[in-house]
Amino acid sequence: MSSVNIGVLISGGGTNLQSIINNVGAGNIDGKIRVVISNRKDAYGLIRARNAGIETLYIDEDGYDTAKEFNKRILQELSKRDVELVVLAGYMKVLPKEFVEEYAGRIINVHPSLIPSFCGRGCYGDRVHKMALDYGVKITGVTVHFVDEGTDTGPIILQRAVEVMDDDTVDTLKDRVLKVEHELLPEAIRLYCQGRLTIKGRKVIID
Repeated sequence: MSSVNIGVLISGGGTNLQSIINNVGAGNIDGKIRVVISNRKDAYGLIRARNAGIETLYIDEDGYDTAKEFNKRILQELSKRDVELVVLAGYMKVLPKEFVEEYAGRIINVHPSLIPSFCGRGCYGDRVHKMALDYGVKITGVTVHFVDEGTDTGPIILQRAVEVMDDDTVDTLKDRVLKVEHELLPEAIRLYCQGRLTIKGRKVIID
């Protein structure tokens, strides 16, 4: 396969974005980040991207009459840059049906738990870790999956467990989970860019 054009959507600090940038730079991922798009002007991930010489765009949802128009603009910008793979790296918006259909089997997301636990609408960021601690689970982890029309319901690419310690707080658990995110998300992108992922029903087969 030729080098894959990647578009990354972010809403925050962009530590997962940085892990992707680092892996592309090291030659681990046969792809190029063509654009980083954020729905938040103050997202530090935009600075990370600019520091790496990557084009950035801030698209304000308030500037559009409807969510459909907002998402259409994002799709237009991705299309302009021939983006083949969309990566959600801390993007705090649920993608609509039209978006998912346009990039069916070509959108990857990372989630800070072992799906199907602690996932779905409203389950993001610190909330996920608090849910895990409140429930008293011994194991949590990271899931990287393809995005479908549901929320955290797409076919799973990779998962890795993270042990929950008795004295964990949201912050300590989050830090350990995030380290795994920084390894697993680039790995899934690497496999995609190598053409090694095949979706069969709910399963992702790694060749």
